[in-house]
Amino acid sequence: MIEAVIFDLDGVIVDSEHVWNEARESLARERGGRWHADAQRDMMGMSSREWSRYMHDVIGLEEPPEEISAEVVRRLEAIYRSELPLVDGAVDAARRLADRWPLGLASSSNRELIDLVLGLTGLAACFKATVSSEEVARGKPAPDVYLEAARRLDTDPVACTAIEDSENGILSAKAAGMRVIAIPNPRYPPPEGALAEADAVLPSIRGLTVDAMAAPAR
Repeated sequence: MIEAVIFDLDGVIVDSEHVWNEARESLARERGGRWHADAQRDMMGMSSREWSRYMHDVIGLEEPPEEISAEVVRRLEAIYRSELPLVDGAVDAARRLADRWPLGLASSSNRELIDLVLGLTGLAACFKATVSSEEVARGKPAPDVYLEAARRLDTDPVACTAIEDSENGILSAKAAGMRVIAIPNPRYPPPEGALAEADAVLPSIRGLTVDAMAAPAR
């Protein structure tokens, strides 16, 4: 029986993976970093501490990781305030499910961006608990952020269903013992092996209904 539903943010509620990519790549190129084709995929799911360290150590930016993180977040905040890249149907889906279950959010985004998105969309009241991976020891694919979301919801992780779009997110929620519904990100689709770990796959968040939660089809 489902007792709570925990959403990812990037790629599920906001179509933002490409925005993160552009912000980090532009910063790297402006400051003489060694950007490479796999950098975005490498950083998907990492906490801010992890990806800013990656930008410093692997991409080669000279600034301290905390300064790198702050600058990327500043750029995303400006983009979100100008035009928030919402996933079509995501706000309605969250509201539908919030009428039935307590909702949590387990995100790799920084706390400032989580709060900004939920404020701009009017969804803040729908989520009983929100967790940024910067608030736990390890980012996705480790289970920490999902386990903490379940703890804040006062719910056993095995009674939670996670809504995810990416490989690291799916693996993170499964490692936490949760049932996972995958809605693959069309820009950065997870490999078939990761999708096989999900309990159900939906082509669009528009199909995320109360009935679909009970018995979603692959």
